[in-house]
Amino acid sequence: MLEFNFTPFPVIETERLLLKRITNSDVNEIFELRSNPETMKYIPRPLVKTTEDALGHIAMIDDKIVTNVGINWGITLKDNPKLLGIIGYYRMQPENYRAEIGYMLLPEFHGKGIIPEAVNKLIRYGFDDLKLHSIEAVIDPENFASEKVLQKCGFVKEAHLKEAEFYEGVFLDKVIYSLLDK
Repeated sequence: MLEFNFTPFPVIETERLLLKRITNSDVNEIFELRSNPETMKYIPRPLVKTTEDALGHIAMIDDKIVTNVGINWGITLKDNPKLLGIIGYYRMQPENYRAEIGYMLLPEFHGKGIIPEAVNKLIRYGFDDLKLHSIEAVIDPENFASEKVLQKCGFVKEAHLKEAEFYEGVFLDKVIYSLLDK
């Protein structure tokens, strides 16, 4: 079985991006991301309503890193420390050598290739450093932009689960994409 250790925190660079640890100083950007109905449209989680909620979200992210059960990075451009989004591994399954990748980005940065660049780098990190065998992504079937990113990064559709999650009085479908280590 795999054992994850995120200490020291792995700062990751791509051609344009710096993926860094999220801290309380990012509270305004976390609030902006998690309180925005457009950003959260395909994420069945409650909107952040206050700065305290955003700080709570940061604390939850940090706790997962410290306990080695999940890891999130803040997405920034190398020449600008402002947080543009979040990317990370969730629902890590060390016994199955598998983890779920997830991401979100402020709407004004959509369509600039930021997420595919970050996803491709984290795929390598997942397989090479974490020693994962497979990476999955769970998306809303209406989230065509995310589907396009996953396909561009080599993921294949594994399943379409009908009404598999109950959220705010509605049954939601979810689509699972996956990628195997080569």
